[in-house]
Amino acid sequence: MPGFTRVHTFRPTLAEFASLIALSIVFTSFPCAAQVFTVTPEGVDGKYLDFHPTDVPLPQQPLTNHNREDLLRFLQAEQGFSMRPLPITTLTLHANGAMQPSGSDYVSAIRQRGISVKAGERVTVTDVRVEKDRLVLDFNGGPEHKHKWLRHVSVGMDPNMTAPVVHDDPQAPSGSRIVLLFAHGVPDVTGLQVEALVKPIVDFNVKTPQQAYTDTLPPALRKTILEHHVLVGMNTEMVVSALGQPKNKIRERDGQMPFEEWIYGDPPQPVQFVRFNGNRVIRVEIAKVGESPVIRTENEMGDYWNTAPADNTRIVKLGDKSPADSAAENAPHAPPTLRNPGEKLPSDDDKDKVVMKPVQFPKDTDTGQQTAGAGGTQKPASGSGTSSPSGSTSSTTPSSTTSSSTSTSANGQSGNPPATPPPTPQIHPTMPSPDQLIGALGPQ
Repeated sequence: MPGFTRVHTFRPTLAEFASLIALSIVFTSFPCAAQVFTVTPEGVDGKYLDFHPTDVPLPQQPLTNHNREDLLRFLQAEQGFSMRPLPITTLTLHANGAMQPSGSDYVSAIRQRGISVKAGERVTVTDVRVEKDRLVLDFNGGPEHKHKWLRHVSVGMDPNMTAPVVHDDPQAPSGSRIVLLFAHGVPDVTGLQVEALVKPIVDFNVKTPQQAYTDTLPPALRKTILEHHVLVGMNTEMVVSALGQPKNKIRERDGQMPFEEWIYGDPPQPVQFVRFNGNRVIRVEIAKVGESPVIRTENEMGDYWNTAPADNTRIVKLGDKSPADSAAENAPHAPPTLRNPGEKLPSDDDKDKVVMKPVQFPKDTDTGQQTAGAGGTQKPASGSGTSSPSGSTSSTTPSSTTSSSTSTSANGQSGNPPATPPPTPQIHPTMPSPDQLIGALGPQ
């Protein structure tokens, strides 16, 4: 009927509806692919790679049951400050001995497992265990789940309705563990002696966060920060420990270099401007009322920052290439060879060795002999006479050749012997003649 439009509706059957649900379940069971950006931790300073063992007198008698309970009660929930970045793994510390891992292995553990806490941050003892020859201290929950195996076990009468044996925290662990080893069993030590043994890793003395951080630094730098001075070359943590958080921060650009300037103080008091590029202080300016400002830009940290990368660190340089690098890339490359760089053969010093030189082709000449044809017949050079099949001699000038060709084409057949073709120019013996090329191509 005019004015009406027929609309077709889709009404799936029960089987089609069930198939759609099955397809949705299948697609949702596959994990979605996405781009993941991994942020690696900052490099560990060189001073944290050194470890100095302690020298704590230890008793000879074994740990008694009474002192065992006192030790657990003393260490449980004890708070301290980390003396170095702690990785999310287990550190083995021998009593009055070395720590494992250490050196480059310590850096590798931090890069592979991640940092639990930075140097100078607060940590808490969450678990203490006394075993045959060791004390196990977990900080901030430890590096493993509390129930390592039971968290994967479920019990129930119905296979589709089971309950886990223990309810575990779904978040990944982010703590550290220190295993304190003794040579001949755990001696009758006190809580203070245990804290003294682990002091190179965790310091349990009561202190402010500023003192906890400065205790991880060398004595000269610690004195400078406690006196509230800023040096060119410090990082942001050192500046915050020395002067605190600034009241104002300004981000600007000096040419192509972006920087951030922290401002401390208000007039008429001295005003201090600390400029950062990245995570380093590059300029310190102190302005006093009625005096010229004092500006320092030279490095005042000496060789504190280790410029040499670690064994597992690769430095990628960014920016424009130097002219020397561009010239080296544009230089002519040597021909390919199977020799190693700098390798010489005994034949290189032989003076009688024949060295192949570039081939020099002869220039074209007016006279000469040319060998052509498969039969090896010789053709005279240009300007000389040629022998006809009848034995008569004819000239090979352009005029005679032209007239002979004209008479032949006019009569259809010439009673005279065919004229000799013009001589070919002199070419190199190794190159084929035009006749050979025409014969190879065949009739057109």
